[in-house]
Amino acid sequence: MRTTSARRKIRPDDALARRPWHGTLREYDLFKELTVALVVVGLVTVVVSAVLGSPDDPSITLKSWAVAAPSDFVATATAELGGTSETAGYGPPYNNTPDATQKIGAFDPQTWSGVQIPIDTAKDFVIDPLSALPNPPTALKTWTGATDTKRTDWAAAYSDALVTAAGNNPAKVGTGDYGPVPAMTDALLLMAQQGALDGVLTARETFYNFDYTRSILFLGDGTYFPDLAASQHLTGEQWGMMNETGNTPGQSWLWLFSFWYQVEPFASAPNADLLVVLVMLVLSVMLMLVPLIPGLRDIPRWIPVHRLIWRDYYKRR
Repeated sequence: MRTTSARRKIRPDDALARRPWHGTLREYDLFKELTVALVVVGLVTVVVSAVLGSPDDPSITLKSWAVAAPSDFVATATAELGGTSETAGYGPPYNNTPDATQKIGAFDPQTWSGVQIPIDTAKDFVIDPLSALPNPPTALKTWTGATDTKRTDWAAAYSDALVTAAGNNPAKVGTGDYGPVPAMTDALLLMAQQGALDGVLTARETFYNFDYTRSILFLGDGTYFPDLAASQHLTGEQWGMMNETGNTPGQSWLWLFSFWYQVEPFASAPNADLLVVLVMLVLSVMLMLVPLIPGLRDIPRWIPVHRLIWRDYYKRR
């Protein structure tokens, strides 16, 4: 049998790599570079974050609300019982309140989506939490045993009485036919001040309790949380949704969304959210289709800013 030995052909790239280096040599300390990258850059990051970073304000909880503004808490709980709060009349995805959705003619995506997170404000925010107490107040039986009309009358009467009371203080409310409402709201206030209400509203069947929807909605129905936002200039009149507490800049990528809320007709439109979403959708589609839109795709030729940025490249060409 005849055998042959094949010699591997050396490619030009391999031949170049095999040549000895005759240029300048310089020591390279990998450990030193790693130290600089981790320690020095880390220290600089920490210092700059401490000076220029976002503020670390404590979270607003139902407990802090109930302790700081008990009158507002009781008034909000009463509105939840009477079904007159903002959440109670929000519409989808929380409930089926008629004519509560934002729409443009027959275009009504909020209704189309349906109720995905059903919330009964009286049951979810007041009755169920009080029922979870080791010794639920006896006022619960009176409330659940009454008719819907009677419940509405009780809540409306107590809500009106709170408005006329000195400082809206529940302790200074005059006598009236309020039924079990004062006892229920007082029990819920005590529950919140002790910190138990936060845990009850976030408790679910799952092991991890990360659903704060009900807590946030309940908190937002009062005036305490919006007043805090106004005191920090977070209502949209200055930086809009970009703002954070104090003078710290917020999420810059939201400026385009926030911009539309500051100009007409969006600023005064009852369906401003839907209008802004549609405008941003159209702008996003136009951005994706820039290479296909005559005139728009020619702007770089008419305003060649890119030639200034990459002037060295174009100079060589």
